[in-house]
Amino acid sequence: MRIPFTKMHGLGNDFIVVRTDGLETPEGTLIQRLANRRTGIGFDQLLWLNPPHSEDADVYYRVFNADGNEAEQCGNGARCIARLLFDSGEFRERQLVLQHADGTLKARIQADGSVAVTMGIPDFRPEHVPFVTDSEQASYTVEVGDERVELRVVSLGNPHAVVEVDDLIAAPVAHLGAALEAHAQFPNHANIGFMQVVNPGHIRLRVFERGAGETAACGTGACAAAVIGHQTGKLTDDVTVEMPGGNLTVRWHGNDTSVWLIGEAITVFEGAVEI
Repeated sequence: MRIPFTKMHGLGNDFIVVRTDGLETPEGTLIQRLANRRTGIGFDQLLWLNPPHSEDADVYYRVFNADGNEAEQCGNGARCIARLLFDSGEFRERQLVLQHADGTLKARIQADGSVAVTMGIPDFRPEHVPFVTDSEQASYTVEVGDERVELRVVSLGNPHAVVEVDDLIAAPVAHLGAALEAHAQFPNHANIGFMQVVNPGHIRLRVFERGAGETAACGTGACAAAVIGHQTGKLTDDVTVEMPGGNLTVRWHGNDTSVWLIGEAITVFEGAVEI
């Protein structure tokens, strides 16, 4: 069977987007084959769009990592979905409602063409990440081989840990990110962010994504780093998050408010693939 797709990216965090029209969910082995950058299309995540489950939403979406496993959420992916729907001409309003397994988020096409999405209220409770620990703390020390790593955890619909570093270029993202992503204290694995604070309104970030490895950018990872930096008193409400693929803006006013993620969403090309 031949299915159409759209290749998109947010700061180099790349996707294929499929509007399913009733297609069955692809198996993990198929997703792995399509994700291969030499023999397939190549992507970090597959975004699988279905008709909404309620009248107040515009689409229902699912996210699958390149390893074939389903992810709970994807910030850059959500922004790409909003961009695709708006550009299709089917939706006149610049604000869209995107539905997923845990609820909905709002997306807005900005006047400058960037896309803003609400990523929900951050949840720092370890059991909701989930992160295995005897007690809730501000930060945790995790043993990785002979090394002890201090990190903080948060859920933004998917699990995140953030490690603050002095020199992002020298940070052992590949080695330590892989070890922490699959650490026993993260039973569902986790996305691992390495954050360098430049000033209260600017951080640098690299993310080892669960099921994808280090990516050029990670939307929920940017949110996780910004809110954790906010919680420690080091960051302001509006933060520029500089990643290898470019910059995102994260806006969070603290307490029980939702996080906004703002940045570009680009369509690369459209195609069709035999599955």
